[in-house]
Amino acid sequence: MPVPATNNSKNELLRGLGLFDAVMLAIGSMIGSGIFIVSADMARQVNSPALLLVCWLLTGIITIVGALGYGELAAAIPKAGGQYVYLRESLGPMWGFLYGWTTFTVIQTATIAAVAIAFAKFTGLLFPRFSSSSWLWNIGTFGPYDAGFGQLGPYDVGLNTQNLLAISSIMFLTWINTRGIRTGAVVQNIFTTAKTGALAVLTVLGFFFATQLAKSANFDAFWKGANLWAQHPYAIGSETVWIGTLSLIGVAMVGSLFSCDAWNNVTFTAGEISNPHRNLPIALAIGTGIVTLMYLLANISYMSVLPLTGDPNGATALQRGIQYAAEDRVGTAVAEVIFGSSGAAIMAFAIMISTFGGNNGLVLAGARIYYAMSRDGLFFRGASKLNKYHVPGVSLWMQCAWASLLCLSGTYSQLITFVIFAVLVFYILTLIGLFVMRFRRPDMERPYRAIGYPVLPALCIAMAVFIEIQLLRYKPEYTWPGLVIVLVGAPVYWVWRKRSFAA
Repeated sequence: MPVPATNNSKNELLRGLGLFDAVMLAIGSMIGSGIFIVSADMARQVNSPALLLVCWLLTGIITIVGALGYGELAAAIPKAGGQYVYLRESLGPMWGFLYGWTTFTVIQTATIAAVAIAFAKFTGLLFPRFSSSSWLWNIGTFGPYDAGFGQLGPYDVGLNTQNLLAISSIMFLTWINTRGIRTGAVVQNIFTTAKTGALAVLTVLGFFFATQLAKSANFDAFWKGANLWAQHPYAIGSETVWIGTLSLIGVAMVGSLFSCDAWNNVTFTAGEISNPHRNLPIALAIGTGIVTLMYLLANISYMSVLPLTGDPNGATALQRGIQYAAEDRVGTAVAEVIFGSSGAAIMAFAIMISTFGGNNGLVLAGARIYYAMSRDGLFFRGASKLNKYHVPGVSLWMQCAWASLLCLSGTYSQLITFVIFAVLVFYILTLIGLFVMRFRRPDMERPYRAIGYPVLPALCIAMAVFIEIQLLRYKPEYTWPGLVIVLVGAPVYWVWRKRSFAA
């Protein structure tokens, strides 16, 4: 049973997270369901074993270099809210608000909703009562809509047993995190350790049970398909093969970028990390480094068991390959080859642990942004209030309410995909803020300085900008919804700012 803090008279956060807790939060927020699923769609796009690994490698480079840059800002400005505070301090309060606005409306809450649905979906494999077709209240079907970028939808909106379980899990995790930072941290540490171990075991078993079919198809012809840009539906005739291949990689990286996202969540809790000047940069570096290595090894393991290409109508996991794994569940397909018919149940349980633990980190960290915004007068006033356990309870429940509504909408997964463009925009802006802070405040105390500055942060920005350009060119459906959400935040900011001054 949690014990309330002794200094109840002070409205301040408690520094109850150590280095191990911070590392577990960084790792746990990153590892969810994506690593077990997204490689199928990526493989269909790149159609090459080499390019699939290149996508994951480049994603890892962007993630680690970005984390090293964030580490400098985190050590210099160790305040609750993390990335929101960095943007506010470097580029101005409006940019911080736009990030916080987008985080609350979609980035954090829609991710929480989607991960909760993934938890419920895999629970349904073990307990069929939890199903998306078992409706308790079906409001209706909306769409499909065609906005000039292809059909989006249709969406069934309402309450079924699957999203009821998802909402229940969000409420339960929210309640846990209202009981104090140590309670949330203990849950995070247990589940992160378990799911990291599960992913490691699956990876090692993949190497141990490698199939000759997969090794011949993937590694004997490792670069097969890497130069087939001219035959790709995204191809533009005037592009050279290498420019086209880079474009293809940039578009395919949406999946790997989503899987590696949320590493910045640990910065949101800066106000509760002990010795943040030291522990935050270390946690960012260790957390992103471990997950990047694990993801790369996991995909090599997948390709050791399953051929990249396959038959969509294949009867077995080997025949379907990575590209056409049933419902894109690559991790489950690998487990079925290794464990036989029981593989699906084993992976369902592993992903349940992974998604539940991942959501705990997202719930814990996200509320700290709205807490910081509220203290600046840019969010609902109650969000800045701490409960008797010195955590932002009102902020946690606000986040819970909106994430639960997104579970009902039927559009949560689309919103996440749409907002990848906006997520990268804010990563770019934050790293630009690193340069701005170096220029404007050269005498600022910096306990840690970004490794490789200015070359590595500039390289990271350039890579992210290149990906954004490719998404604008080839997949506008990934860009305009995220841009609309961000732009709508601008007038909201001015209204809230005016309201704050009036108060």
